[in-house]
Amino acid sequence: MTVALNTERNGSSLPAIGDWKTFDDLRTRQRERLGPTLEHARNSPFYAGRLEAGQVLSEVGLTGKSDLRDSYPFGMLGVPRERLATYHESSGSTGNPTPAYFTEAEWTDLADRFVRKTVPIGPQDTMLVRIPYGLVLAGHMAHWAAMRSGATVVPGDCRSLAVPYSRVVRLLRDLEVTLTWSTPSESLLWVAAAKAAGHPAGSFPALRALYVAGEPMSSARRRRIEEIWGAPVIEEYGCTEVGPLASDCPYGRMHFWADRVLPEIYDPQTGAVTAEGTGQLVITPLYREAMPLLRYNLEDVVELRYEDCPCEWKLPTVRVLGRLGMGYTVGGQRLGQIQVEELVYRLPASYGVLFWRARAERDRLVVQIEVPGPHGGDAAASLAASVEAELGVPCVAEAVPEGTLVPSALLAEQLDAMKPRKLFGPDEDWGQAVVRG
Repeated sequence: MTVALNTERNGSSLPAIGDWKTFDDLRTRQRERLGPTLEHARNSPFYAGRLEAGQVLSEVGLTGKSDLRDSYPFGMLGVPRERLATYHESSGSTGNPTPAYFTEAEWTDLADRFVRKTVPIGPQDTMLVRIPYGLVLAGHMAHWAAMRSGATVVPGDCRSLAVPYSRVVRLLRDLEVTLTWSTPSESLLWVAAAKAAGHPAGSFPALRALYVAGEPMSSARRRRIEEIWGAPVIEEYGCTEVGPLASDCPYGRMHFWADRVLPEIYDPQTGAVTAEGTGQLVITPLYREAMPLLRYNLEDVVELRYEDCPCEWKLPTVRVLGRLGMGYTVGGQRLGQIQVEELVYRLPASYGVLFWRARAERDRLVVQIEVPGPHGGDAAASLAASVEAELGVPCVAEAVPEGTLVPSALLAEQLDAMKPRKLFGPDEDWGQAVVRG
């Protein structure tokens, strides 16, 4: 059975799920787009001197993030600047930024991929966008895609003085928000903020799905978020340079949008590049105008498979395993955040554990968990035992009081985001003049 999906294209010629019936058909479509993609890339100053006439993709070297940084700001530009609609940068903070720019036509592709959701966006929805706007693509993309689908958008931003967590809770409740777009961590912070405001997560009945992206998420954390909010979590994977790359199907498997972006797997040990397997994800967007990218190495470690799924989308499945270089060695064992997180959120929900942190020391893992009730000792003992049994490393787990890892003031404060002010009364803090100005 083919499961329906929101793939409205507003008259564009972009492919939609269902346009191909087999993986062979999908590969044929990819090959048909590669010629124009390679030809267009020659318009970019970066690729102009690197591509020869008649060259095929397998003969093209990998493009790295350092190439984008070295080409900042417009060395990757594939169209005249007059055609650009938006400019963005990745969230990195060291050295030159990683730039990304899009034409107006490319925004149709971005929005179309974003709305490929098993819980679709429609005119009946009010969607809270709780992702940083700024220069990052994700917030603007979700905002535009939701508006294009007829939804009412609440631009909640993130890390903003104008929208503290207490205000998020009010918006969720008073506006009867039906959809949210955030990181998984944000959705747990809302739980704590709602509790601080006297509104348990279960008192938001209008919410029908949480769209999440931006950080790795274990299956246990996903289940915990769904249990608390009583709504499905729809995970997405993407990047600022290209936009959405994958999302969940109705059967809980993440599928890569290979009709729009050609994926490959790179083994840094051997230098081999294959169509599927486990390794670093290399992508070639097939409809990129403003910034053509050929064999762009995201450095994310993934498992990619062309395998059948009951959804019958005929798109490869992808599991995101982490970023190159992430993880620490403890007692001779290599540990990643996802492994520890999985065990933290396997603790009984009755313990009320939402927040945790860990330090990877040479011979042991030290973990702290916030436990609001009387189960601190049991929770810590259980977690230490599971880490030692399943991950094979010594562990010291400590239960800390509620508010230790996430300060209560952060959840309840009503920040004043006033317009600039320069005149103050005798008992007011005029030190705020520069802060607000």
